[in-house]
Amino acid sequence: MDTREAAQRWADVWERGWREHDADAITALYADGAFWQQHPFREPEPGYLARVFEEEESAECEFGRPIVDGDQAAVPWSAQTRLVDGGTEDLAGVSVLRFDASGLVLEHRDFWVMG
Repeated sequence: MDTREAAQRWADVWERGWREHDADAITALYADGAFWQQHPFREPEPGYLARVFEEEESAECEFGRPIVDGDQAAVPWSAQTRLVDGGTEDLAGVSVLRFDASGLVLEHRDFWVMG
């Protein structure tokens, strides 16, 4: 699969999947054993997606057009989440991705800030 196509598919599925809390659709984007670092100053957290979806009541998000080079892509995104405890979060970030030949993510590194 072409990297540009894979990156756009990743962005589209993440945008829909985050809004709908569809962890299965998002998980299907990743190769077995893929590396995913959710924040540059934290160790990867297995089960991160399930934990975050349990903490969120809803999410509105938007993913930008991927910037692609070889088997890698950078995808900007922003989100506003409402938490089950009544709080909210405004997030903006970029996901740096590396894909295998079939279009699955091998490496995913997130860089984001909370406003």
